[in-house]
Amino acid sequence: MLMFLFLVVALAVVVAAVTLNVVGGGENAVLPETPVERLQDALPADRPVHRGDIESLRFPVTARGYRMADVDDALGRLGAELAERDDRIAHLEAALAGVRASTAISLSKPEEGDHR
Repeated sequence: MLMFLFLVVALAVVVAAVTLNVVGGGENAVLPETPVERLQDALPADRPVHRGDIESLRFPVTARGYRMADVDDALGRLGAELAERDDRIAHLEAALAGVRASTAISLSKPEEGDHR
């Protein structure tokens, strides 16, 4: 019985101490707000994105995962660069196909002075 009373008194003391600390703590009653973590090393704006930029990209973790704005910005930038590179590749492939076609036509036509 004595042990039970000791535990009840100890529990009451702990509850009172926590309550006084939270409610009546004066200026330090509320924990200070933590600064919002922002994406430190964003993708470079002055040059194309390289593989190393993507591998080193780390998003700050928040209460619910990652900041959606940071992830959306990074994915938007990557999507735009991939679309630009795809357009460039398509343009270069079309130019190469045109060069190959004109080379094939010129090789198949004998020149006017050529009598074989």
